[in-house]
Amino acid sequence: MIQTRENRKTKQPQAPWLLPLSIGVQLLLAFFFGNLYDMRTSMAAGYIAATGGNPYIAQDLSAVFHNGLFSTFTTIGYPPPWVLILGLIYRSVYAVFPHFLVYNLAIKIPIVSANICLAYLIAHILRKLGTEEFAATRARNFMLFNPLILLYSSAWGQIDSMVALISLSALVLLYVEKLNRSAILLALAISLKPIALPIAAAVFVYLLPKNQWKTLRFFLVFSTAMVVFCVLPFLVFSWNPGVIFQNWNAHFAVAGCMSFMSISEIWNKTFELREGWQVLGMLWVPALIGFAVYCLRFKRSGFKHLLTMSAAMILVFFLTKTWISEPNVLLVLPFIFILNAIGKLDRFTVTLVWVLPLVFGFFNGSLVALMFPTFPRLMSAAFAFDNEYRVPRLIIRSIVTLPWLITGWRIVIMCSKKGLFEYESSMDDAPKWKEARWN
Repeated sequence: MIQTRENRKTKQPQAPWLLPLSIGVQLLLAFFFGNLYDMRTSMAAGYIAATGGNPYIAQDLSAVFHNGLFSTFTTIGYPPPWVLILGLIYRSVYAVFPHFLVYNLAIKIPIVSANICLAYLIAHILRKLGTEEFAATRARNFMLFNPLILLYSSAWGQIDSMVALISLSALVLLYVEKLNRSAILLALAISLKPIALPIAAAVFVYLLPKNQWKTLRFFLVFSTAMVVFCVLPFLVFSWNPGVIFQNWNAHFAVAGCMSFMSISEIWNKTFELREGWQVLGMLWVPALIGFAVYCLRFKRSGFKHLLTMSAAMILVFFLTKTWISEPNVLLVLPFIFILNAIGKLDRFTVTLVWVLPLVFGFFNGSLVALMFPTFPRLMSAAFAFDNEYRVPRLIIRSIVTLPWLITGWRIVIMCSKKGLFEYESSMDDAPKWKEARWN
């Protein structure tokens, strides 16, 4: 896939047509497809935010979008930054040109842009790490056309690739010691979608052994930025945060999907964690803390170390949560690709990381839900078919989850080995390399 032999000298052709082709494919997917649940929520939140309402309170918007599917829906579960972006998109697009599919496309323009930028950022990082041009270009091209990215970001409308781009940029800035910018970007990433939270733990472990004052400074700026991004909008726009306080643990009170609790949906017939099992919803907290303490044993702190630790932290978070959606894998995917390209992860493991969530989505019904904007009747018929075979489908889905969990823990173990954390002395740790090659 993207791993190369050390003695390979062949250069990957630049193929300038690949970029416009990728953009074209992503825009087509973005225009015609969208997840039934997430795109309805995003469209509704954009309208409510743009018209002065509270986007965290559900409303009947069937008359606004002339679609009965908007009569009832779940309120948006993201912090304010993405809601504000959606409001801006509504005002600048749908309020001017009220076309449903155009609005669907407009919401995904930031996502498609992030996909492109992420592909080029990965190639840039690999070049700075001394990887051959062939590996860097091939990694970029694979990111541009990876089916998991195309379906779960461009077609589905999930923003995990945006979070990945901002998080990876924050780590680059952290490495070149631009702490304030790095802290603000990381806060923005977590404010867009809190799945980036484990990266903050990786940053803490990276900074603490180096300089306690810099660690304190970073997290002071980080905390301030988090308040600005997550709290200030409620004050500025007079949004009532009551519903947030009432459901603060909503993401940790559910079980199933691609988690170790996947099979529970079969016998419980609900996503909710039953009484007595709620403690499992917070299992990720001691898991992250324990892994962070373990990582503090390692003294080296190069950029490869930071990337490896971030990938491991994200996976520990995912693997100990009682609920993880397929698109969430997009956050860790760039880290996995980079580790593969520099020879720290094998090709088969990397393939499993993106293929298994794709197969899972087929049996989870996620791909059927993508027909919401253009083929709602076909989607309804497919859902009816899925319901007839619900139990067999969920069993197969849980079987697919098992190799995903094994693969994830295998990567964590590989990343936890002393040899992966304590890289050989190289230009990765040279101060001159930081200044000359990154700045």
